[in-house]
Amino acid sequence: MANAADSQDARRKELGLFLRTRRERIQPEEVGFAPGLRRRTPGLRREEVALLAGVGVTWYTWLEQGRDINVSAQVLEAIAGTLRMERLETNHLFTLAGLRVGPVQAECTLLPVSVQKTLDAVSPYPAIVMNERWDIIAFNEAYCRVVLDLREIPLGERNMLWLNFVSDQWHCHFVDGETIRLHMVAAYRAAMANHLTEPAWQELTQGLLARSPEFATYWERYDVAAPSTRVKLVDHPEAGMLRVEPALLWLTQGGQFRVNVYTAADDDTEAKFRMLVDEPEIPAGRGAVRPAGGARVRPGQSAREQVFS
Repeated sequence: MANAADSQDARRKELGLFLRTRRERIQPEEVGFAPGLRRRTPGLRREEVALLAGVGVTWYTWLEQGRDINVSAQVLEAIAGTLRMERLETNHLFTLAGLRVGPVQAECTLLPVSVQKTLDAVSPYPAIVMNERWDIIAFNEAYCRVVLDLREIPLGERNMLWLNFVSDQWHCHFVDGETIRLHMVAAYRAAMANHLTEPAWQELTQGLLARSPEFATYWERYDVAAPSTRVKLVDHPEAGMLRVEPALLWLTQGGQFRVNVYTAADDDTEAKFRMLVDEPEIPAGRGAVRPAGGARVRPGQSAREQVFS
C-alpha cells in the first residue's frame, strides 16, 4: 500500500516528466536561440529553460529529475511563462508541485464562454457553477437578484461552505438549514477522498474546523453523501416562501465542475422567480420593500444575506 512519501515521489516524478514534454515542444528559434546542429533532443535544453526563467541550471535539472527541493509559486510562474503554458497547464504544474492554485481565479479561466451563456439562458432560474470543493466559479444575474449578489462578495469568500458556516454577513434562509448544512458537509467529505493531500482542500478544511464549531461537529460524524436534488423551502424576505428543486449538471471539462440550476417546484414559485428577476419591485401585498422616497429596492440588495446550497 502506497504511503505519503511514495505519493510525493510519484508526484515529483510526474512533475519532471511534464516539464520535459513542455520543454521539448518549443523550438529554440521561437525564443531567440539558434537551432544548432548538435541538438540530440527536440526543443529547448534544460540550461536554456533555466536561463530564460532566471533560475539555476542545477536547480532546474533537479526539478526535472524529481528531486525533493523547495519550489515557490513565483518560480513556477516564471517557468510556466518560459514554457508558454496555458492556464490549465500552469494549474496542473502547481498541483504536481504541491502548491495551491487560487480556486476562483484559476478555475474561472478554464470555463468557456458558452458556460456563462448557458447560465444566462436559464433565467429566471438562479444558476451557479461550483467545483467539488464548493467554490463558486460562475453565476448568472438571476442568482444575484433572487438569492445573493455574489459580485459584492470577495473572491476568496465565494465558497458555499464558508458562506454557510463561517461568514457573519451572509446567512442561509432555508427553512431546514441545519439538515442542508449537514448534507453539505457529508458531500464535501465524500469528494475530499480524492484530494486528501492537496493543500487547497486541507486549508479549507482546517479553516472551517477552526472557525465553526457546527462544522467541526458534523465533520466528526464521518457521514458521506452525494449532492442533493430534493425540493427545498426558502423563506425569501420579499417574495415569501419559495419551493426550489436543484437540477445538477456536470460539465465535461475534467468532471469536477457542476452547474446548479434552482428550478421552481411549483407555479407560485415560478411566478415569484419571474417577478424577482424581470420585475424587481414586488407588487403590494407580496412583501414589497420601498425606502423613503419611493425608490425601488432590488432583491439582490435587501436579501443579500441569503445563500442557496
